[in-house]
Amino acid sequence: MISKNNYSNLLEQSQYKYSLQDVSEANLYRDIYPYTEVPKIAFNHRRVPMHMPKDIWITDTTFRDGQQSRAPYTPKQIVEIYKMLSKLGGENGIIRQSEFFVYTQKDRAALEECLSLGLKFPEITTWIRAKKEDFELVKNIGIRETGILVSCSDYHIFKKLGLTRKQALDKYLGVIKSAFDVGISPRCHLEDITRADFYGFVAPFVNELHELSDKAGIPVKIRMCDTMGYGVPYSGVALPRSVPGIVYGLRHYASVSSEMLEWHGHNDFYKGVANATSAWLYGASAVNCSLFGIGERTGNVPLEAMAIEYASLRGDTDGMDLSVITELANYFSKELKYDIPSMTPFVGENFNITRAGIHADGLMKDAEIYNIFDTQAILGRAPEVSISNTSGLAGIAYWINSTFELSDENKINKNDPLVVEMKNEIDLLYADGRTTIMSDSELFEIIARLSNGKFTKN
Repeated sequence: MISKNNYSNLLEQSQYKYSLQDVSEANLYRDIYPYTEVPKIAFNHRRVPMHMPKDIWITDTTFRDGQQSRAPYTPKQIVEIYKMLSKLGGENGIIRQSEFFVYTQKDRAALEECLSLGLKFPEITTWIRAKKEDFELVKNIGIRETGILVSCSDYHIFKKLGLTRKQALDKYLGVIKSAFDVGISPRCHLEDITRADFYGFVAPFVNELHELSDKAGIPVKIRMCDTMGYGVPYSGVALPRSVPGIVYGLRHYASVSSEMLEWHGHNDFYKGVANATSAWLYGASAVNCSLFGIGERTGNVPLEAMAIEYASLRGDTDGMDLSVITELANYFSKELKYDIPSMTPFVGENFNITRAGIHADGLMKDAEIYNIFDTQAILGRAPEVSISNTSGLAGIAYWINSTFELSDENKINKNDPLVVEMKNEIDLLYADGRTTIMSDSELFEIIARLSNGKFTKN
């Protein structure tokens, strides 16, 4: 069957019907995933067109996947973080949804308190396994949508569940029917999709979901879960690892619209952000993230990274308040005692701090030379320098000017006698064997003494 595609304005073959291949042995793609070697990236040179949706957004899994690698949040912490997520995403709901666990009394208490806030965004959703007893937990909470785990690779179907593909499909459809029966929209989490037989299981399963959805009159979302971080964003990569290929395949061979497609990635091979961006570019409206990438193993796609990526791709924040990223980082550090790695982009202690004297000299002349963007205006965080034996006169001068917020007419330059005296004293410390950077308290003591009290920190 052919029909006109209103996006490309071309006549296209629009109907492909793939049937379930109920194989007797698991397809483990051993040529790509030999296990005793680094996984292979295979190319078949099949390129699919980019198809950036009209609307794209972020969904949050901080309270679900983000809790699987750290101590559980308290209900109070969840409520505070949820309110900040709402502020960050803005009134246009760029952070569209946030998913919650429902297995403990604490989880349910947090969910109910967040619901009581009456915030439009992010919408609260839940997550359950494909078990009827799990579904009982979400029936009466008052949520509109729940995620349901539907593992789709033979690694999971054969090895974890001990089922055939047909048995797995029937099991999943049974739970999804239960959701339809009480009017809840299921969000199907296709776990391990980057090791799954796309045409033999994924496409046929999603087509079956569509038939059920059409009968029930309730939409079904598809979350593409790159559970092990195997996804690859490059053009021309073969399935099952191709992110463009998976998104394109679900749109064209399983008739999933962009707004019903969501990418959930992990960072095992350092491709988390690139894969999520690729999913947006090739037709998925949603990318699922957690704050600071906190999640299973190497973590999820960092939510703050995709907020910045959104602004980069769209040329506009569309109502997001990106300064809340700094607010959230401070909350995690001070209230949760979470140690954000110092080199983490946008939120790490050192992301806009320089230790090199030549860099500090550039910052003094024009911050744009060594700062990625106006971090003060966008993130509420001015560029800084740390002082050591490599900071030079320029680094010390910059530290004084920024720490004491001196106006342009009162700023001191690197040749000021005070700066020279401070450098000489600091150099003596390092000549005596010091190896660590100077702390602010040490610097405050030195400058107060050398300036005869002119510069003191209250």
